Amino acid sequence: MPTDNRPLSPHLQIYRPQWTSVLSISHRVAGVANSIGSLLVIYWLVSLASGPDAFARAQAVLGSWLGMLILFLFTLGMFYHLCNGIRHLFWDAGKGFDLETAKRSGMAAAGGAVVLTLLLWIVVFATMGGA
Repeated sequence: MPTDNRPLSPHLQIYRPQWTSVLSISHRVAGVANSIGSLLVIYWLVSLASGPDAFARAQAVLGSWLGMLILFLFTLGMFYHLCNGIRHLFWDAGKGFDLETAKRSGMAAAGGAVVLTLLLWIVVFATMGGA
């Protein structure tokens, strides 16, 4: 056991976040958020099976500005988790571990998630007329 009072590993107050660590934490947060967001899908499906009144209430909740914001963030989390999951598949194959490639692939995963989310919502609003 060390006799000095220094921490055994860098503490968050002195640790400078790196791009790869932020992406790793974001991947985990997105996975948890996707699990919670799936409850919205279940709520919507149960309301659909429960009749027109329940479905109208669910549509009103999910079609509100707050509901749309939550759905947008849920979509972003789903696409981020997908894009970063593809990045992890390359890592499982032993590719892309050098720092520069890891940084570029992380930026591509984050950028791809934003682009895919925006494209999906543009298509939804263009074809369905929005909320």
